[in-house]
Amino acid sequence: MRGRTLCALMMAPALLLCGCAGGRADLDRVQALREEYAALTACSGTAELTADYGRRVYEYTVEFSLKDGALTLTVTAPEEVAEVTARAAEGETTLSYDGAELETGALSPDGLSPLSALPALLDRAARGFSDSCGREEDGAVFRVDYRDPEASPGVGAEASLWFGPEGDLLRGELYQDGRMVIRCELTDFERETETG
Repeated sequence: MRGRTLCALMMAPALLLCGCAGGRADLDRVQALREEYAALTACSGTAELTADYGRRVYEYTVEFSLKDGALTLTVTAPEEVAEVTARAAEGETTLSYDGAELETGALSPDGLSPLSALPALLDRAARGFSDSCGREEDGAVFRVDYRDPEASPGVGAEASLWFGPEGDLLRGELYQDGRMVIRCELTDFERETETG
């Protein structure tokens, strides 16, 4: 009996730390998602990105592919910038259209941009500190909130991710000092992991 009580007491801080409403089952789900996304080798799909620079807001629809650490984005909307292609790998980011290269501005002190939003969301899923989690839409969607464990809530970089029943990323929001700077809605999300 003493062993069970000690085990229950040891589990209680983990539940408080994460703030998951569903208790142990939700903590297990967060850990399973972390392992799945840490093993991610490739993914692709379509994303509707909204980047909020404060005085200006930009909306894009992009088709994306991430493989072997290299991200390729092709803008499909709005029409004025359709066919612009972005490539990012190991700290290098370029936008190109008919040979011209463009640059995007940073949304945060650490250089977050619309081009780096997808890798940032995937990184949070694989390695982020989960602050809280819960189920939405009658339990069909699982939300996980991430933040820096050394910072107070609402300070610095934070993220919220929504996952479908099979663990596919449905939506992500990135925040800087409590203000949402990127929203990303994903469709046709497909992923590959080391185990297949």
